[in-house]
Formats: sequence, C-alpha cells, structure tokens
Amino acid sequence: MKFENILAEADGFGRYQFVIIALLVFPRITLPCHFLIHNFIGAIPSHHCDFSSLDTDGVFEDLTQEEKLTISIPKHEDGTFSSCLMFSEPQLHLLRNSSNSTGLPTVQCQNGWQFDHSIFKSTLATQYNLVCDKKGLNNISATIFFIGIMFGAIFFGVLSDKYGRKSMLLVSYISSMVFSVASAFSTNFMMFASLRFLTGFSLAGISIISIVLTIEWVDIEHRTFIGVIGSMAWSLGNLMFSGTAYLINDWSLLVITVTTPLLIATATWWWVPESARWLIVSGQTQRAYSYLQKCASVNGRKDFTSKIELETLSTIGATDKVGHSYTYLDLIKTPRLRNLTLFTGIVWYGVASTYYGISLNITGFGLDLYLTYFIYAAIEVPAKILVYFSLKIGRRPNQVGTLLLTGICIIINIITPKDYWTFRTIVAVLGKGLSEASFTSVFLYTTELYPTVLRQNGIGYNSFVARLGASISPLIMLLEDVWLLLPQVLFGIVAIISGLVACLLRETKNTRLPETIEDIEDTRRGSGCITTQEQSEIPLKTVESTEKCP
Repeated sequence: MKFENILAEADGFGRYQFVIIALLVFPRITLPCHFLIHNFIGAIPSHHCDFSSLDTDGVFEDLTQEEKLTISIPKHEDGTFSSCLMFSEPQLHLLRNSSNSTGLPTVQCQNGWQFDHSIFKSTLATQYNLVCDKKGLNNISATIFFIGIMFGAIFFGVLSDKYGRKSMLLVSYISSMVFSVASAFSTNFMMFASLRFLTGFSLAGISIISIVLTIEWVDIEHRTFIGVIGSMAWSLGNLMFSGTAYLINDWSLLVITVTTPLLIATATWWWVPESARWLIVSGQTQRAYSYLQKCASVNGRKDFTSKIELETLSTIGATDKVGHSYTYLDLIKTPRLRNLTLFTGIVWYGVASTYYGISLNITGFGLDLYLTYFIYAAIEVPAKILVYFSLKIGRRPNQVGTLLLTGICIIINIITPKDYWTFRTIVAVLGKGLSEASFTSVFLYTTELYPTVLRQNGIGYNSFVARLGASISPLIMLLEDVWLLLPQVLFGIVAIISGLVACLLRETKNTRLPETIEDIEDTRRGSGCITTQEQSEIPLKTVESTEKCP
C-alpha cells in the first residue's frame, strides 16, 4: 500500500491543498525581503569627511558648500571629492586655483563623515560608520546572516523529521520575529550582526519546512504545479519589497516592516495541518487518519472513511522501523543515498552561490538601484512560468539546463565591454531569471529525491550547503580588489560545474515520493513510475508500476 493511493481517495489536489498554500503565503513572502535586504540596509551612500573641525576663526563664513568642500577635501583624478581623506588644514588658495592641490598634506577623517541622505535616510554605514577601512563589514554582515541560515537549516531539518513539520514551523515563526525586531534596535554593529545571525537561523525553518509540507500533501500529477505556485510567494514578496524599500529608506524601520507578515503567519498557524506522510512513518497513524479525513471532507470526498480504514495506514512504510529517530548520519550510511547526498549538495551549492552572486550585485549596470532590483524581481515571474512547463519535460534536464545557461549568461557579461551597459543589463536579468528558475526546480526536485523518513534531513543538509554558498558569495565579491572580473568568473564556473553534476541525479518526473530508505536503495522501487491511470485506480490496490522513468 502506497500513500499516493490513500491520498487519491482524499483528493490530492483540491481545496484543502490550496488552503495550505494560502496559509504559507505570508511567511514565504517575508523570506526574500530578509534574504536580500542587505542590498538596501547595507548600501553606502555618498560621503566625505566631516570637516567642521577646520572651521576656525570663521574660515567658512560666507562660503558655499562647494567652496567649503574645495578647501577641505582633496579631489580624485576624475574630479570627485575623496570619501576618506581631508586636508590637515583649510587650503584657501584652492579657491583661486583648485587644480593646484598636488602634494598638499592630507589625513584620514578625524571626526567621522557627512553622508548624502537624498536616497537613504539611514543605513548600516551611516548608523555604525561602516565606510573606508570598515566598509567590508557590510558584506560580512550579509555573510553572518547566511551562516545563521546555514546552521538553522541543519537544526530545523533534523528536528522537523523528529518532532514534526508543524511544531517546528511555529518555533521558526516566533523566533524569527523576536530576533529580527530586536536587530532593528541594535546599539552597535556586533549586536546587530549577532541578532541577524539568529534571525537567519530562525528563518531557515520557514524556508525548508513550508515547501516540504506542501509537497507532501499533494498528488503526483500536480506536484509541479503546487511547487511552482508555492514558489511564486517568494516572487510576490520580492516585487513588494522593491516598492517597500523605495518608500522606507530608514534601515531599522525597513527591517521591522518586512517582519510584520510573520505576525499573520503566527495567527494562522493553528490551521496548518501536520504532514500525514510524516505522521504515518513516525507511527502516529490515528492523527494521520484524522488529517486525511479532514482533507477528504474539505475536498468533497464524503466516502473516504468507507473506502479507507485506519488499519490501512499501518501498511505504509512498514519496511522501516516505525518511530525510529533518523539523523544526518543516515544520509551517508547506504550507497545510493550517499551518492544522492553528495550530488545534491554540489547542485545546491551551485544554485545558491550563483543566485546570490547575481542578486547581491545590482549596481554597475547604469540603472537606478531600486529600478534594477525591481527588474531583477519582475523577471522571476515569467521565469517560474517557464520552469513550470520545462519541469513537465523532466526534472533533471530542467535542472541541468537552467544552471548551464546561468553560467553562460555570467560568462557573456564578463566578456562584454562595460560601454554596452544596456546589453549587459539584459543578459544579467536573463541570468537572474535562469538562476531563480534553477532555485525553484531544485526545491521540488530534491523533495522528490529523498524519502519521507529523511526528507527534512535531506532538505536541511542541502539548505546548509546552499547557505554556505550564499554566505561565501558576499566574500567572493570582495575579490574585485584583486581582479574586477574574478567574482563573476568564479560564479560562472560554479554554475557550469554544478549543472554538469546534476546530470548524475535520477529523474523523478511522475514517480511516487519514496517513503523509506529501502525505496531509495531498491532500484526498481526507488525509480518506479506511476501513471495518471494507475493513480485513479481503486486506492486499495498496491501500485507496482514497471514503466520506465523518462
């Protein structure tokens, strides 16, 4: 007996499934806001040294702002004022000949900086003076956040398989809100970085649990649709965030604002169902049966209880130890599962590294910061519509194709002269869309690859590897100081290599979700396909399809 047979009687694609999607919209909307908020709160506005200390004996009296800058701040060769140097004393003679400034004594900023607040009212740079020799801390703060997500994925992955999807989802909701709001009131940068680490740690639970919980409640035929539709919540949040960041240019208020959807998520958590698949393999068949009865009732299947009895659920997952506590070590104990763990880890690293390498680099294309972000967010919608149809061809060719094309777009931008900024922007946006498509498919693909007893562990492990790639991405961008194109070269190579590794994964289109480790190790059972006709048959018949997978 397979769970798909039982779910078919309760209707695996009805109102109940769409209610689950709706309940998980609000927490997923906030994810891109937090994951990419560094583009705005970490921005460094135009600035120069605070030269008020040079105003002795009324030197600055009757001078315009431009004249004050001329006698106080040295200029670069391109005529712009220095951001990190000032004259040791007013150079009044520059008012007559501003070009004669060679060899004049300069010092580092003595009393902080004056910032241009025309775009940002405040950012981390203005709040904590993260400029000049400390500007790298902006990138480090993003890295710390992703490191938090990395370890949070491990934490929530193992506990979700042990204690259930729903309970750990509530823990993620509440802790994310507390730490995120607290970070907005940080009194110093170290406190902010620590709280952002904990915020990322908590948000990891929402990221990995919400998609798995949804997929585990839907039938085989509609997993692609539900997976892509659920992912649209990310794109919706991304689009809304571009406007929110434009309207709210105070970093602390922006952090609080993007956290508010979690209040709604917490209030509606009570209606989120636990995964019936997880309940069955963990031995809680009575609770699983109650949820399946409710699913059937909402979906209009009134005859469910007459066809499926409680005892029927005990036949699912009978080959594994009921109630056994699985850990990450189980991912590497058997040969096929060990290969799966290795290959998916490489693919996830490549997907995340390239996605965040592109998403966190939205300057340099000749466009406004907010406009570029909006275009980057908008391209995700058609990309996900396209990936919906490409996933129907197959999971593996879709994953391979999107990663390889992302790498190609990055390489094209590397060899294209900067004078062609319009073309470079188009290619960058296309690469962003492809990288988002690869992220959309990898969640669905990986969920289908791992068995129910280890699914959250598998997603948690892969999310850990992905966040490792995401946390390293801001640091890789610092390599611009070594060679301007080096970061993009690395991102392009990683995308291509991970795309090639994806060729080694098995196809999962139209296959049952594996329930146990034996389903993975047994080639016939682990890769057996199920057709639409078979799924519509009487659920009490155990389906053992011998159809070869695409």
